[in-house]
Amino acid sequence: MWTKSIVRVEILILLILISLITSGSSLLENNQIDRIRAFTRPVEFDYFDWTIAAIEGKLIQVNLGSPYYFESSNRNKIVLDYLKITRDIIQKESQLNLIYVDPSIMDPAATSRQLKIELSTLNNSQSKISQFAESVLEEQISEVIGEEGLAFDGQPVPPVLFHISPLPYDLIISPRNKIVQQKSISLISDLPVDKQVSLEGEIDGKNNLSSLVVPVGGIGSYPTMVERTTSLDWLSNTIAHEWIHNWLSFRPLGLHYESSNELRTMNETTASIAGDEIGKLVIKKFYPELLADYLGYSLIDYPSSHPDPNDLPIVLFDFRKEMHKTRVTVDALLADEKIDEAETYMEERRIVFWNNGYPIRKLNQAYFAFYGAYADVPGGAAGEDPVGPAVRSLRAKSPSLKVFLDKISSMASFEDLKAAISQ
Repeated sequence: MWTKSIVRVEILILLILISLITSGSSLLENNQIDRIRAFTRPVEFDYFDWTIAAIEGKLIQVNLGSPYYFESSNRNKIVLDYLKITRDIIQKESQLNLIYVDPSIMDPAATSRQLKIELSTLNNSQSKISQFAESVLEEQISEVIGEEGLAFDGQPVPPVLFHISPLPYDLIISPRNKIVQQKSISLISDLPVDKQVSLEGEIDGKNNLSSLVVPVGGIGSYPTMVERTTSLDWLSNTIAHEWIHNWLSFRPLGLHYESSNELRTMNETTASIAGDEIGKLVIKKFYPELLADYLGYSLIDYPSSHPDPNDLPIVLFDFRKEMHKTRVTVDALLADEKIDEAETYMEERRIVFWNNGYPIRKLNQAYFAFYGAYADVPGGAAGEDPVGPAVRSLRAKSPSLKVFLDKISSMASFEDLKAAISQ
C-alpha cells in the first residue's frame, strides 16, 4: 500500500510540473487574444491556487491511507452517505432561496435562522467525509480501469485523482461566419449571470465574434475537477471521462486536442464513450443495488385498434432532434454567408426551446462550437458533423474498450480516423 502511495505522489508531482510549463494552443491570433483578455483577465479562474489546495487534500488522503482506512463493507456507505448529505444540502439551499424570494415573508433573516443552522451542520458533516468519499471512488474506478486493461502494473497512469468543487465557467469564442471553437477561457465559478451577459456583449461587439459563457461538469486538470451532484451514475461517468482526458494527454490524440475542431471532437467523444462505459461498470461492480434505478425503462402502451386521436399519449418535445435540425439549418445559412439570417433564426429557435421547457440563455455559433463536440450520442448540437459518427463507428468495430482506446489515442488527425473505419 505504501509503495502505491509513493508512486501516486511521484506521478502527481510530475504531472503538476508538466501542467505548469505547458499551455494550450489557440486558433486565434495573439492580438485577438489580447483584446479578448482585456475583458476577461479580472475574472479568469486561478488554476494554480486551486491545484495547490486540491493537492493538499490528496496528500492528506495518502497519509491517512484512505480508502484502506475503512473496512471494505463500509466504503460504499461512505459514498452513499456523502451523496445523501449533498442532496439534503441542495434541498435546503433551495428552501433558503425561496424564503428570500417569497414576497409574503417580511423578515427572511429571522425566518431562515433555523434553516441556516441546519445547513451549517450539513456542510460540516459533508466536509468530514468528502475526502474519504473521493478516495473510495478513486479506488473503485481505478479497479475497473485495471480490469479493462488500461492500467500499468495494476496502477492507472496517471492515477485517478479528482476533487469535487465549484467549477469555473468556460468562455467559448467562435467566429460569426462559421461554427468553430477558436478559444476557451476559464472564468471564476461565482461569476453572476449579468456579468456573463455583459462580458459576452463587450467581446462580441468589439471583435465581431460569437461568444458564450457555459457551465461545465468536469475539467481535465490534475487532479481533475468535478461538479457536485446527487447522482452516483453521473459522478462515476464524469470522473472516468476526465481521467480519460488525462490518459490521452500522453498520447497523440490528447497532445493534438486543440490543433483542430475535428481533433477536439474526437477527444471529447472518445472521453464521453469511455467515461460512460467505465462509469456503468463501476455501478455494476460496486453498487449493483442501484442498477434497477439506472437501467429501468417504461414503455408507452399504444392501442392496436383505431383510437380517438385525443386519447393517444402526447409525444414530448424531442430536444436532440430539434437541436439537430437547428444546427443543420444554421450550417446551411452560414455556408451561404447569411450570417444575420442565421443569428435571427437561432434566436427564433431559442424561443421555441424556451416554450418547450428548455431555458437556453443564448443560442449562437459559440453554443454549437462547444456542445457540438460531445457527439457520443446521435443527433443534437453536432448536426451533420461526421466526426462523432466516425468515433462511434470505430468503437462499434472494436472488440473491447481497450482496443478502441489504443487505436484512437494514436491518431493525430481526422484522416487517421477515416482510414481506420474504412478498413
